[in-house]
Amino acid sequence: MNQPQAPKSLEAEMKNRIVVLDGAMGTEIQALKLVSADYHGKHFEGLGNDLTGNNDILNLTAPDAIRDVHASYLAAGADIVTTNTFNATTISQADYEMEEYVVEINAEGARLAREACQQVMDADAGRVCWVAGAIGPSNKTTSISPDVNDPGFRAIDFDTIKESYKHAARALLVGGVDLFLIETIFDTLNAKACIFGLEELFEETLERRPMMISGTITDLSGRTLTGQTPEAFWNSVRHADPMTVGLNCSMGAQQLRPYLSELSRVADTFICAYPNAGLPNEFGEYDEAAETTARFVREWAEDGLVNIVGGCCGTTPAHIAAIHEAVAGIAPREIPEREPAMRLSGLEPFTVPA
Repeated sequence: MNQPQAPKSLEAEMKNRIVVLDGAMGTEIQALKLVSADYHGKHFEGLGNDLTGNNDILNLTAPDAIRDVHASYLAAGADIVTTNTFNATTISQADYEMEEYVVEINAEGARLAREACQQVMDADAGRVCWVAGAIGPSNKTTSISPDVNDPGFRAIDFDTIKESYKHAARALLVGGVDLFLIETIFDTLNAKACIFGLEELFEETLERRPMMISGTITDLSGRTLTGQTPEAFWNSVRHADPMTVGLNCSMGAQQLRPYLSELSRVADTFICAYPNAGLPNEFGEYDEAAETTARFVREWAEDGLVNIVGGCCGTTPAHIAAIHEAVAGIAPREIPEREPAMRLSGLEPFTVPA
């Protein structure tokens, strides 16, 4: 396998310090107050279907704006930037009738993030940055029926969603990502389809990249949308040997803590966590100040729970700058050694006694 040097140095870096991931792309895009013409740009001028809200298409129609968002997070202290490709699969882009542009969206998303990183590294010879190819959960689930009157119905099957993920990932790989981030996982079967697609891609291309896997807790029950606890989730994806596992989005850093603690206790790999800026208000906006988010994240770090930290919905470069400062000098989490055992999962974890 042709393994790039950058991910290797990232692994070494995580053993020495807490690494910082970027914050929310969507929050920064919303702040730009873009209108329909901005989303269409010259690229899709005169196109009949409305692209407003399709943030991923901005890789093609407003590339300077996306590159600037990456640059702002790097300037705030982020070590890893994630590509603007959260919804860049054929399944999600079908909402805008833009499936045929998925390859271009992903390749350009990777290129823009790479350019931003390269500019920083050229300016500071001692700094290294990494690009994570973001793969979101898609807007369909393989585990739950969308029809309450037909529990057995599925809107999509495993092979179809696997191919959609693989199609997007291939373009991200060509675009030059250092690793893949399978994020905001609410349905573990979707994530397993993505993992399967990536493994097929690595075999076909002889180009392997590390995986980061990040689930999301939907409420105070402490479970994913499809019902798994953090430990059960880890048991379900551990076979992928990810570089990191963790949680993102969810309910904000303060309320996410007990579930992050559970995952940190059982996962024998690095932990990455990037919470929302608290819970949204009645208007769907996030009010938690950067200093508040950073204080909660610092508590995670002081208690040895994390190796990578960043921000999700509602976080801005100010949040990332505060987080970067808050965790500076704190030792990273040590990966626990666990006795070999058969560890299974459904909604709950189950360990077969030795």
